[in-house]
Amino acid sequence: MNMTGMWETASYSIERLDGGETEQRREDVLAVEAPLEIRFAGRPAAVLMRTPGHDEELVRGYLFTEGIIGRADEILEMTRPDDLAPGLVGNVIDVRLASMRKAARLDRSNVSSASCGVCGKRSIASIEIAAERIDAPTEVAREVLSTLPGKLKPAQPTFRLTGGVHASGLFTPEGELVAVREDVGRHNALDKLIGWALAADLIPLDRRVLLLSGRVSHELIQKAVAASIPIVAAVGAPSSLAVDLADRFGITLVGFLRPDGMNAYANSSRIR
Repeated sequence: MNMTGMWETASYSIERLDGGETEQRREDVLAVEAPLEIRFAGRPAAVLMRTPGHDEELVRGYLFTEGIIGRADEILEMTRPDDLAPGLVGNVIDVRLASMRKAARLDRSNVSSASCGVCGKRSIASIEIAAERIDAPTEVAREVLSTLPGKLKPAQPTFRLTGGVHASGLFTPEGELVAVREDVGRHNALDKLIGWALAADLIPLDRRVLLLSGRVSHELIQKAVAASIPIVAAVGAPSSLAVDLADRFGITLVGFLRPDGMNAYANSSRIR
């Protein structure tokens, strides 16, 4: 195995087997999945399975969408400890909050895997969110929406190399790509994007359109609600709970977005 870049990808030697009997040795590039340990003042609090890169944005966005912080300046410091065992180097971020009492709100008891945004929660009640309905008047033309997947794809370098990561892209209603983040976890990609926006003082994102490269599960809508994103579109399908949450919180939800059509699942009035 050879690591490349900021650990975002790794090269492995594999055997390629075709439909006949031919076997070929070759190199294949894979997306890296590695643990990121979040500590509060030196004490371990949570572990996220993620693709390395934009780690500080991931932590910032994760703490925001978990309700630990409400503003970027509530994080006084994020450091990478230098007294770590070799296997932990690059995989630990220590956070100091303005109010360390808020750290107790992190209701996690386990590892959050790359495929699960709520793993480790202790109860069904703990995945509920308390937020205001999004009433932003932001609209987007149907013709603009249909072009967004074609604009997102060239901005996914890790996917282009590996085919193994998700992407979250933030657009203006006119179709301009503002920012994009990739990760093996779809919820991590969105947390990275929200963490970037929080540091740039762009929250609430009530004048933006979010495009997801895959399916839409309920935790992605929860994160969109936290960031006040009024329009969420996806290349894949939404889950039933994602649709229910979008309808409840006033989010326009579009799935199966293609150049020639789309499915509007909730609050379609924002689509012109």
